[in-house]
Amino acid sequence: MQSKSFYAKVYKIVSKIPKGKVATYQTIARLAGSPGAARAVGTAMKNNPDMKTIPCHRVVGSDGKMRGYSAGIGIITKIQMLKAEGVDIVGDRAQLQTSAWKT
Repeated sequence: MQSKSFYAKVYKIVSKIPKGKVATYQTIARLAGSPGAARAVGTAMKNNPDMKTIPCHRVVGSDGKMRGYSAGIGIITKIQMLKAEGVDIVGDRAQLQTSAWKT
């Protein structure tokens, strides 16, 4: 189980992802100092304490695929939000070549 300080790092990093960009769970884990903790990043996103300032919908799988989302009607809502922000999406995948956040 990850510490509260890990989650705090994750939330701080995710809050910096700009509109129109996405980052992978793996990238967030690496930036938080725990490169093998992609699943823990997913847990942090699931328990997001403030969706207005921590845009968890901008975090996707390493292949660009949409993963769990609890707001609205789930992944459909996530895709709609990302498209509205200008993220290039084909099917249920963000096109990382054009939409990945460059850290």
